[in-house]
Amino acid sequence: MTTILIIEDEEAIARVLAAYLKKAGFKVERVSDGNLAMQKFEETRPVLVLLDIMLPGMDGWEILQKIRNHSSCPVIMLTALGDVDYRLNGLNSGADDYMTKPFVPEEVVARVNAVLRRRPVYSGSDTSKSFGTLVIDNSAQRVSLNGAEVPLTPRDLSLLLFLSEYPNQMFTREQLIENVWGIDYEGSDRAVDLSIKRLRQALSHWPPENGEIRTLRGTGYQFWIAEKTRI
Repeated sequence: MTTILIIEDEEAIARVLAAYLKKAGFKVERVSDGNLAMQKFEETRPVLVLLDIMLPGMDGWEILQKIRNHSSCPVIMLTALGDVDYRLNGLNSGADDYMTKPFVPEEVVARVNAVLRRRPVYSGSDTSKSFGTLVIDNSAQRVSLNGAEVPLTPRDLSLLLFLSEYPNQMFTREQLIENVWGIDYEGSDRAVDLSIKRLRQALSHWPPENGEIRTLRGTGYQFWIAEKTRI
């Protein structure tokens, strides 16, 4: 069975979500204190986290950052904060989805299943490539920069793998959606922009003289590298 971790301090909400997720075939673990969330995360190794923002102790934003520092585990934010800025902050910070309260439990289960089905379309070749201090190991599905592993969400990793296969080639958002998200993707192409933004943040210590992800205004994106850096 796959484990879902619910990080939620409202007992009634957590109990209802747990009941519906168990009915859907998931194993469920719960924690209500933000300060205990990461300990529970390490213990349970969930396949997905349902994360509230307003928590006692450490809040949801801090927990999301800690998860993203070393894990690509999918995270769905659950919150009463429905303002668009909060939603964008969650997505920019690496959340996979964002739901505002009150919500229908059946929809939460549907969103969980949808996120878990969203496996990246592109997984790369079996090669390992170096671009200066950036090393992309396709076979191991790992990226390291300056000798340290770079934690990426599955989608962001898939996007980087695809772009790095075609250095210095430009791709439109539509082409990236088709090759990485899949032709059946029904969301906004804004997802590409958010993913690119997270990749740039993750690779912020990559020397620009070695390479960078460039925006070609009005056209798309390019994984640009200096030819001398490619190995």
